[in-house]
Amino acid sequence: MNEAATAPITAAAAVIECRGLRKTYDQGDLQVPVLLGVDLSVACAESVAIVGASGSGKSTLLHLLGGLDDASGGEVSVLGHALASMSAAARGELRNRSLGFVYQFHHLLPEFSALENVAMPLLIRRMLPVRARAQAAEMLQQVGLGHRLEHRPGELSGGERQRCAVARALVTRPACILADEPTGNLDRQTAQAVFGLMLDLNRASGASLVIVTHDATIAARTGRILRLEDGVLRPAQA
Repeated sequence: MNEAATAPITAAAAVIECRGLRKTYDQGDLQVPVLLGVDLSVACAESVAIVGASGSGKSTLLHLLGGLDDASGGEVSVLGHALASMSAAARGELRNRSLGFVYQFHHLLPEFSALENVAMPLLIRRMLPVRARAQAAEMLQQVGLGHRLEHRPGELSGGERQRCAVARALVTRPACILADEPTGNLDRQTAQAVFGLMLDLNRASGASLVIVTHDATIAARTGRILRLEDGVLRPAQA
């Protein structure tokens, strides 16, 4: 087993950290800079909201932190392991074991039940199916979907689908959850309920939470708010 996947987490350690992070996209002959030197350190069990205008690079930053895209400069480390120095296979294993992802759209597989969708990350890491299903059922119970295990996404409400996506992100017991507008496709009441659930699980599991959001009321419920502006991350103005 890769040691990056089993690194111990201490309260003082940074779960995710980046230094001088830069990202530039090539558009034909043009180079479009998005991130111009972002510094960020997220501690164990911390909740952080990243806000900013549309197109400011918030989702790009989240993708870089999660190892889903390569930086143009600077460095990202997860549990002390520099992503740039890892092979694609090792990075994928670290991502599967240490990070959970939640998006605006649930990305559940429509042909599979809620239980099967949530068990999928565990099956990918080759956990025995009976154990994977049991762990998935337990997590679905925690998000209030214990009575919907065999329902497919098309049979669930919008809020239930997003709860299922949260369960899938948390079923691997990650060190950090990266959430990109996870309530942006929900009505306000459902959005507040789903995010409240995420915060409860954040506190209960000790997993860090980094959320990109346009919703000021959602951001206000986190422990720290940062604004991405002009390619740089700064504390948000009160």
